[in-house]
Amino acid sequence: MTAMIEINNAEKSFVMHLQGGVKLPVVRGVSFDVEPGECVVLAGPSGAGKSSILKMIFGNYRCDAGRIGINHQGVQIDLATAEPRQILSVRRFTIGYVSQFLRAIPRVPALDVVAEPLVANGATRDAARKRSAAMLQRLNLPGALWGLPPATFSGGEQQRVNIARGFLPDLPILLLDEPTASLDAANCAVVTSLIAEKKRRGAAIVAIAHDEAVRNSIADTVIDVTQFAAAA
Repeated sequence: MTAMIEINNAEKSFVMHLQGGVKLPVVRGVSFDVEPGECVVLAGPSGAGKSSILKMIFGNYRCDAGRIGINHQGVQIDLATAEPRQILSVRRFTIGYVSQFLRAIPRVPALDVVAEPLVANGATRDAARKRSAAMLQRLNLPGALWGLPPATFSGGEQQRVNIARGFLPDLPILLLDEPTASLDAANCAVVTSLIAEKKRRGAAIVAIAHDEAVRNSIADTVIDVTQFAAAA
């Protein structure tokens, strides 16, 4: 079986330009693979670099060294060295990402925020909105909110819109940054069932989940990122 994600000795530091160019190491020697149908959960204390690793996989952060290999439409692409157009293609067709916070265009209704990735990949607006509605209903977001912009919602409601938008496309890789942090027990159960369905369909998943019950429910492999800590 070909891994969907192959990370080899990746490292990341930040340069503090307003602090005299001080270099702040984050992670070093990050190495692991993720197979189709596998969920790898990144564990460790806050500040250990878990979200930074997700952003390296998504191409938001460029690696200082190492390799981030992504199986994109049957071709291995190294996101550590990929051109911007390649990264955009990977995000469109291969990698979904549910961040901790919703970033949506102001004044766009929640239904269209969720439907947008499907429309961008060729679905009709009506078909995309129908699937969007079904996902929002499954996540227990009241129908009265679907026509309103998510900026007006509570944190938990915004997170459900975020989850719906990330889970709706049928992409082969899914990155999850604390998807259940703002949810109650009932909606946590919905999200864990959605993750199980993605795994059955062969998605390779990398997740951050501090909730022990959620972590135990979804993880096939747990990686303690403190082993990748970069000494200052």
